[in-house]
Amino acid sequence: MQRLLDMPEAQLLAARHGRPALLDALRGAMDKARNALLQGTGSDVPDADEMVQGAAAQLAAAAVPYLRPVINATGIILHTNLGRAPLADAAIAAAAAAGTSCNLEYELRSGARGSRTAGIEPLLTRITGAEASLVVNNGAAAVLLALSALAGGGEVVVSRGELVEIGGGFRIPDVIQQGGARLVEVGTTNKTRLADYERAIGPATRMLLAVHQSNFRITGFTESTPLEALAALARSRNLLLVHDLGCGALCDIPAAPGERTVQQSIAAGVDVVAFSGDKLLGGPQAGLLAGRGAAIDVLRRHPLLRALRADKMCLAALEATLRLHAAGATSHIPALRMLAQSEAVLAERAGRLAALLGPEAQVVPSSGYAGGGTLPGRPIPSASVCLTVPDAEACAARLREHPTPVIGRIASARVWLDMLTVPDHALPTLAQAIKAALA
Repeated sequence: MQRLLDMPEAQLLAARHGRPALLDALRGAMDKARNALLQGTGSDVPDADEMVQGAAAQLAAAAVPYLRPVINATGIILHTNLGRAPLADAAIAAAAAAGTSCNLEYELRSGARGSRTAGIEPLLTRITGAEASLVVNNGAAAVLLALSALAGGGEVVVSRGELVEIGGGFRIPDVIQQGGARLVEVGTTNKTRLADYERAIGPATRMLLAVHQSNFRITGFTESTPLEALAALARSRNLLLVHDLGCGALCDIPAAPGERTVQQSIAAGVDVVAFSGDKLLGGPQAGLLAGRGAAIDVLRRHPLLRALRADKMCLAALEATLRLHAAGATSHIPALRMLAQSEAVLAERAGRLAALLGPEAQVVPSSGYAGGGTLPGRPIPSASVCLTVPDAEACAARLREHPTPVIGRIASARVWLDMLTVPDHALPTLAQAIKAALA
C-alpha cells in the first residue's frame, strides 16, 4: 500500500480527493487483485499502475454530484422525479444570491428582527386577492398545518369523491388523522350534493374540506357541489371552508381551459386555499396558503409552523417567481412557457433535431402531459423524435450515462424524445448525447 501511495499519480489523487478516500479506493483495487490470485486467474492481476488508474476512475466517479442537471425529454413538464417545475432564470439567480449571508430575518430599515416571509406575503396577497397569506416548505405541509390549526380535535367533512391519494402515499384521510381531526365522509364517489354536507354537520364539525382531484378524473354520471355553495353553507354554520387546490395556478392555462385558479377559489368565499409552489405556479417546492386574515393568523401562531418553514433559497426563488406573475411576465416561467407551445413550434423543433441525426431518427406526433398531479387526463399535442434501435433499453441507458443525462421514454420498442419539455438551447447537447448513444 505504501508503494502505491508513494507513486506520483497517487500523490496527485490524494491532493485532489483526500488521503482517506484514496486509501479506500486503493484497498478496493488490492482486494480485486487478491481475488484474482485466489481464483487462479493470475493473468488478470493488475499491476501497480493499473491499480492506481482504477482508483482514479473510482474517485472520479464518486466525485460527481448526485443531483445533476438533466435534459427532460419525457414530455412530462412537471415530472416529480425530475424536480417538477424548472425555475425561471430570475429565480435561479435569486436563489444563488441568497446562498450567502442575507437579510432572511433581519429588517434592514429598522435594524430589528424581521419576518422571513416578508418578501413573499405582500406579493402573494396582492396577486390572489386574499386578505393574508403564508408560506411553508411544501404543499402537503400546507394542508397538514391547516388541518392541525383549524380542525384539531374536531371533525372535517369531505366528499368521498375527493379522498385522494397523491404521490408518496399522501392520503387525505391519513393527513386529517395526523392533524388531530376526525374524517366524516359524505356523498358517493361520483355524486356529492350540498344536502350531503348539510346532513353531516354536527356539534363537533370544525371544517368543510374541498380537495382538488389533482391526479385523476371522475367522468360520466357525476355531480359535485360548487365552492360558492360550500362557502355559503360554511358561513351559515360558523364553520371554515378550506380548499386543497394542489396545482396552484395563478393565471389561466391555455392547455387547460377552465382549470380553477387560486384567485377564483378566494373569490368563491373559501376561508383558506392551500396550493403548491412547484406545479402550475412554476416556482420552487413550497406550500402556500392564502385566505381570510383571521384564519391565516391562527396558522401563523401554530407551533407546527416552525417545523414546516421554508429555507432562504426557496423563499428567494419563490419571491422572484411571484414577481414575474405580478408583472404579467409568465412567459419567463419555463413550465408556463412549455404549456403555451404550439404544435407547429414543437414539430419544427423535432425536425431540427432529427436533421442533426441519422436515419434512425424519425419525427412522430406525440402527446405530453403537465404531470406533477396537475391537469389529469388532458394530453398536450406534441412532437417527438423516435429512435429505432436494436435495443431500446440499452440506448436509453446510454443516454442516461451522458455527462448531461438525457431522460426519454420507451414505447413500441423505440426511444421517444418529446420536444414539449426540451428547450431550444438544449438541442445541441441533446444531439451530441444521441449520437454518442447510437455510436
